[in-house]
Amino acid sequence: MRVLCLIFALLACTAHAQITQVAYDDLNQILSGKITFETLPQKPEPGFNLNAPIRSDGAWLGAYFAGQTLVQSLAGNGTPHDTLGHPFAHRPLSIKADENGENLSVAFHRGFRSNAVLPLGPLGFENISGRGEGALAILFDTNQFAAGFRVHTSYETPLGTAQKRGTITATFFSRQGVPLASMTLTPDQGISDFGFRILPGSRPFAGILISNSDPGGIAIDDIVFQIEHMLF
Repeated sequence: MRVLCLIFALLACTAHAQITQVAYDDLNQILSGKITFETLPQKPEPGFNLNAPIRSDGAWLGAYFAGQTLVQSLAGNGTPHDTLGHPFAHRPLSIKADENGENLSVAFHRGFRSNAVLPLGPLGFENISGRGEGALAILFDTNQFAAGFRVHTSYETPLGTAQKRGTITATFFSRQGVPLASMTLTPDQGISDFGFRILPGSRPFAGILISNSDPGGIAIDDIVFQIEHMLF
């Protein structure tokens, strides 16, 4: 068991070095694909309850990848969130949807002023504390050297204060379902953006799973990536 733990620790250290954070705005200028969720009508929250994977040009979106498990963890306010349990996915990487109102919703988001996706957590679509507390898995049609996304965290209260923010975890996977890297991100209040790029000589990634511990949950929009096959 101690040897197995050491192997996983070494794997985690090696994988973490493969991907680095870069400016989202730079990627937005050079990458050809962007998922905006504007193909659906603008419907205020809670929006559309989607119990199946979402297809966009160049990618599939769901709650996790086949072979993985999601487990519950509590945010600072006691609200349950979905986090990644068993991280290794089946090969080749394939998308899975949670059913019974615990997959994804798309709604017109007043923070973004556009449509956005809200990953549905353990409390589900019908509960305000279930919208934004889930996990979002993104499976790209082609392997990626870079990608990015924007997130919105909790709003200010009527008294001008906000809840203590949590973190966002982005985990990257190979086409074979192997975790390549996992990054813990600290968002600002309101809109934050994050960009990622593989380091020279590193393996490309085929999927990303995004989870969070923000007390108010998160909405995600403007996912950028490369649609065409990489030429280098």
